Amino acid sequence: MKTFTFLKNLTSLSIFSIILLSLLSFKTNDKIIVVSKDGKGNFTTVQQAIDAVENGSSTRTKILIKAGTYKEKIIIPESKGAILLEGENPENTMITYDDFASKKNSEGKDIGTTNSSTIFIYSNDFTAKNISFENSSGRVGQAVAVLTSGDRIAFENCRFLGNQDTLYLKGVQDSPDKTKASRNYFKNCYIEGTTDYIFGAGTAVFENCTIYSKETASYVTAASTPQENEFGFVFINSKIIGNAKESSVYLGRPWRPFAKTVYIDCEINSTIKPEGWHNWSKPDAEKTTFYGEFNSKGNGANISKRVSWSHQLTKDERKKYTLDNILKGKDNWNVKKSLK
Repeated sequence: MKTFTFLKNLTSLSIFSIILLSLLSFKTNDKIIVVSKDGKGNFTTVQQAIDAVENGSSTRTKILIKAGTYKEKIIIPESKGAILLEGENPENTMITYDDFASKKNSEGKDIGTTNSSTIFIYSNDFTAKNISFENSSGRVGQAVAVLTSGDRIAFENCRFLGNQDTLYLKGVQDSPDKTKASRNYFKNCYIEGTTDYIFGAGTAVFENCTIYSKETASYVTAASTPQENEFGFVFINSKIIGNAKESSVYLGRPWRPFAKTVYIDCEINSTIKPEGWHNWSKPDAEKTTFYGEFNSKGNGANISKRVSWSHQLTKDERKKYTLDNILKGKDNWNVKKSLK
C-alpha cells in the first residue's frame, strides 16, 4: 500500500513538474509583433514596432516583417531589450532610405557619414534574418545602410546594399572607452559596395558570406580596430567577388593604425589587386596593422605579390580564428543561440 501511495504521489509530482516546465517554457517564448504595410499586422512601419519594444526587457521581442519595401530611417535605442527582426525573405523584404553624408541638414551643414545610415543599431542582443538593408542614394559618396554600435549583434541570410560605406561597424569609434565590446556576426549574408564598404571599429565575423565589389570599387574594408582588441574583421569561408575591373580592388586599408582584417579559407576572384593591401598613404601603419590570409583560393589569391607587411598565417596561427574564440568574450556569448 505504501509503495502504491508513493508511486501515485511520484506520478502526480511528475505531471506537475511537466506542467510547470511547460508554463515556464511558454513564458520564455519571444513576444511577437507583426509589421505589415497592408494594415493586417500590429503596425505598418518597422519603427513603430521598435518603439513598442519594452526597454530593458529580459524577454526577446520578435518583430515579423511581412513582404514589402519599407522606406524609413530606423533607430534602435541602446535602452531596448533583445530584438529579433525577421523578414519573409531578403528578396521581397526591404528596409531602405536615401540619406548620404553630403546631404544638408536644416542648418545647411552636411549630415555626415554617421547620420546617413538607414538603420542605427545602438542596442545589445539584436538579431536580423531574411531582410535587405539598403541605402538607395546611389554613388554620391559616403552613404551607410547599416550602422552598429551595440554588442552581441547577429545577421543571417541578410543583404546589405549600397555603394561607399555600406556597412558601418562603428563600435567604439567615437567613444573614449575603447574596452566596450561590439561583437557582430554575419552568416550567409550578401554585402556589396564600392569604397570601404565594410568599415569601423567593431569586431565582426563573416561566415559563408558573399562580399561583392561593384563596378568602380576600390577597397573592400577600412577597419579602425582599437589597439586593445585582438580581432577586427574576420572573413571565414566566404566569397570575395564582384564585377569590378580585374586587379582594381584592395582587400583593405587602415582607417586607423591598428586595423586588423583576416581572410580564412576564402575564395578571392580576379577583382582583387595582387598586392592585396594598401597603407592609405600611412607608412607607419604598416608596422601596426595586422592584415592576413590563410588558404585563399581563386584567381585573386596568388600570394607571391602580396605586400611584404601582410601575413600568410601558419596552421598554428589559424587555430585561434574560430567563431568561439573571436566572439565568445567574457560573457560567453552563444552566437548560434542568438540565431534561433
